[in-house]
Amino acid sequence: MTTTRTVLRAVFWGLVAGAVAAGGCASSTTAGGGPPEIATIADPAPYMIVRGSDGSTVSRDTLAKACAEADAVLIGENHGHPLGLAVAADLWRDMLARSTHAALAMEFFERDQQTALDDYLAGITDEAAFQKASGRNPGNYPEGHRAMVEAAKAAGRPVVAANAPRRYVRLARLDGYDRLRGLTPEQSRLVRLPDAMPGGRYYDEFVKVMTAMKNDPATGEAVPGDPPGPEQLERINATFRSQATWDWTMAESVARTLDAGHRPVALVIGRFHVDHDGGTVQALRSLRPWTRVVVVTFVNRESATLRDIDRGRADFVIYVGPDPSEGKPVGR
Repeated sequence: MTTTRTVLRAVFWGLVAGAVAAGGCASSTTAGGGPPEIATIADPAPYMIVRGSDGSTVSRDTLAKACAEADAVLIGENHGHPLGLAVAADLWRDMLARSTHAALAMEFFERDQQTALDDYLAGITDEAAFQKASGRNPGNYPEGHRAMVEAAKAAGRPVVAANAPRRYVRLARLDGYDRLRGLTPEQSRLVRLPDAMPGGRYYDEFVKVMTAMKNDPATGEAVPGDPPGPEQLERINATFRSQATWDWTMAESVARTLDAGHRPVALVIGRFHVDHDGGTVQALRSLRPWTRVVVVTFVNRESATLRDIDRGRADFVIYVGPDPSEGKPVGR
């Protein structure tokens, strides 16, 4: 049974397992310190792409074309899912092939790690130094993410450290936003406070995730336990301040990258943030209402058709099957 702790770990901290990139996986750095070679391999497993609106089947080429023509592409992943990360890496390579102005933004790098990324992309440091400077390890830098960074490096395209440093996100939860409003200008550039709190289904789903969960034996989906009491709801709302800080900081990172002339900007992010017009989608549309946004989400289920529960989840829904490391899909 999927525990609340497991779900929250996936939602918040993005602790990820290793992955193999479909259609291309990055090998280890060469002994001489040069760039790693990218080896081409066959797709490890089939997957299904459908439109989230009507369930019509979509080809990889059609998906890539739609993403290349967008301003922002929000790629909602299941952290650590091998096939999901592989397909996401392929999608990013497809976008690079169609646009010379594309940029990659990633939830998994915090803004104060941008220099480490830039130094590596510019060839100032090697991969070992980059991983050390940015705190990368096998648990938070799976092969799928590495393949995306390497593809951007090979194409000379930027990679944006999109997220807020956790120390500031923690302050949002513990002390509220007033403490963060007192930061210096240099500190403030690393975090974006929400103009408004995300709402609607996103908040409701957040409360469900933060409430004791159980699996419905009939469907395998996670369902909430008892409604939270006043004290628990207060703790949930405090944590939601952190969630909203993540959403607005990442949305602002995308907006800034668009304003700098890069297009499309692909943000790779945990899918809870973007599913069903999640908080990051809401924040980006508030910051840049004219932005053409395409949302692609990966569902760790096997399905040949759009499931009712996934209708409206995203513009494109990609079914990649259960995560083999968990033995059964997370119930969302």
